[in-house]
Formats: sequence, C-alpha cells, structure tokens
Amino acid sequence: MDFVFLAYPKSPEMRLLCFIGVSLAYALIIFGNVLIVVSIQTEARLHTPMYYFLGSLSGIELCYTAVVVPHMLANTLQSEKTITLLCCATQMVFLIGLGSADCFLLAVMAYDRYAAICLPLQYPLIMTVTLCVRLVVASVVIGLFLSLQLVIFIFCFPFCQDRGIEHFFCDAPPVMRLVCATSHIHELSVLVAATLAIAVPFIFISTTYVLIVAAVLKLHSAAGRRRAFNTCSSHLTVVLLQYGCCAFMYLRPNSNYHPKRDQYISLVYIFGTPFLNPLIYTLRNSEMKGAIGKFLSRNFLSPKLSA
Repeated sequence: MDFVFLAYPKSPEMRLLCFIGVSLAYALIIFGNVLIVVSIQTEARLHTPMYYFLGSLSGIELCYTAVVVPHMLANTLQSEKTITLLCCATQMVFLIGLGSADCFLLAVMAYDRYAAICLPLQYPLIMTVTLCVRLVVASVVIGLFLSLQLVIFIFCFPFCQDRGIEHFFCDAPPVMRLVCATSHIHELSVLVAATLAIAVPFIFISTTYVLIVAAVLKLHSAAGRRRAFNTCSSHLTVVLLQYGCCAFMYLRPNSNYHPKRDQYISLVYIFGTPFLNPLIYTLRNSEMKGAIGKFLSRNFLSPKLSA
C-alpha cells in the first residue's frame, strides 16, 4: 500500500530548480546548527545551562529536518513520488515527535531564563547538569510518545482508494484527509495532541515571561534591565516563530485545511525556523558571536594565515 505525493512540480526544469533551492537551504541549516553545537562544545565559557539548551535545540532541529528534507530531495528528482504506509507512519512519528520536542524544549529554556533572572541566588542549585540533561531527554521522550499515540490512532482508520497526498511529506492534516471514516474522533485526537504539545507549553512560556518582565522592571540598574531583556529577546522571537506556524497547522479543525496554502506554511516550519534560529541566537548574542568567530578563526583562518 503506497501513498503518492502530489505537491511536487511536474516539469523537469522546475524540479531541478526546486532541488537546487532545497539543497541550498538544507546546507545552510546544517552549517548554521552544527556551527552552534560545535562552538558551544569548544568554548568553555558557554558551558552553562542556557547554552546547553541552545545546543540541544540545534541538535533536535538537525534531526527534525533530516526526517523530511532528504526524502524531499529524492522525490524532487524521481518521477515516482511514492511512500509506503509504514514509511509514511514512521516519518510522521519523528516529524511530529521532534517538532513537539522543540516546543517542550523552548518551554524549558523559558524556565531557565526565569530561574536565572528571578532566582539568581538559587539558580546554580536549581539548574544542575543532571537536571538539564533530564529536561532535554524528557522533552524528546514526551514529544515522541505523544506523536506515537497520535500516529497509531490515525493509521488505525481505513484509508480511501484515493492515495494522493496533497503535500511534500507525511504530515497529520493532509494524511487525515485520506481517512475513510465519518467519525470526528481522529480530528479531535489531533487537537488534543496539539493542545498538549503546543498550547500548554505556550501558556507556560507566556506565564514565565510575565514573571520575568515583572522582575526585570524592579531592577534599579538600566544596564541590568537591558542585559536581561537582551538575554530573553532572542528566545522570545524564536518562540513566536515556532509556535505561530505550529498553531496555525495543528490547532484548528480539519475543515479549515487548504492544501496549497498549507504546503507553503509547512515549508516555513521545515526550512524557516531551523534556518532562522541560528541567525537569531547568534546575531543577538555577543557571546555566541565571539565563540563562533573564535572557532572559525582557529579552525579555518589560522592555517591560511600561517601558510
């Protein structure tokens, strides 16, 4: 039993152009996120909980894009754009699971900023290495668990004879359009999973930032307030970008699904957020810029200068 992807361009010229564009975007995503992970690992000053979570976020986004993008590149050049039922379910499990892990990890990063700003004296005791590792692992495990439950539920329903998916990859909304069932239980299951993975963490992040802003406004030093806001602004920008796309795709009834529009929205959270996150965190963070510059000069520029 195979599904067929219908969203890819038909003409060879457009397929080649799309292949080049997707390859370039994927290369930039890999370069940016790997650079962040390696720079954090090699710079001793960045061995703190905040940068540990940032490196973990980049690692999850590398895995997140690897689930979809290589398959998209292969389909762009192939005439037969098919995927088996099992492969489609597997792709959906890891896509939704790692995307949910992204959302949970952003909530963890918000708690880290809350502890650093509102509880500075207790911060070293609260955010231990053990707790940081457990929070990252819990984000991934809970995300994959929710995703697995949802995908099993969707694929338990019978599918119609029409096996064409109006999308570039296996995502929940376009696959659910192929389910031959009059019950709305499967639609409700997506809303429940999306609420747990998107709405609940976002409410937690919003509450945390209300407390952070209240604490920052009490600071007497203008430099201290500016430093605290700069620390949180990058994270808040990424949160709005990530949650905005995810909420639009999953926190809505299936009747509001529009194939063409949703195809382009999906490209934003597959390519846009993993590409923009490294830029946002590096351009607005002097410590990250310094660590990346030091890593690049030590590994790529120094040999050329010595030669």
